[in-house]
Amino acid sequence: FLVGDTQRVIREAAKKRCFVCSKLGASITCCETGCDRTFHLPCAPDGECVTQYFGTYRSFCWEHRPQQAVQARPSQDNTCSICLDTVENKISYKTMACPACQDARFHRHCIQRLALHSGIGFRCPCCLKQDPFMMEMLTMGIRLTKR
Repeated sequence: FLVGDTQRVIREAAKKRCFVCSKLGASITCCETGCDRTFHLPCAPDGECVTQYFGTYRSFCWEHRPQQAVQARPSQDNTCSICLDTVENKISYKTMACPACQDARFHRHCIQRLALHSGIGFRCPCCLKQDPFMMEMLTMGIRLTKR
């Protein structure tokens, strides 16, 4: 990168206002074409934004973030498979599900904590499947460590 280009990008970011906290200096823009929402990385969880920490590191605002395509089950036990506290009875930003077994439900913060501790061994805590689960969680903005 050229120094002049980097300085120009920093000046442009300093003028952008975060749609979550309304402060200046928002440097992340939603990847959806035509969406001009910008936000700070630390503000993303409060604004229910998703940042994908793989590939091209895309970020999405609350309106354009990826959604899980897991079907609700009427007899589903509404407890988090990790902390055993109650979760919402629908899939949302805060409540996630395993795409492989579709039985495991968990809070976003619980699965994020598990991902950071599991590293490359990250898998569904219920069915123990790794590949479909890990790819879904990465797409939904869960960060993994590379240890």
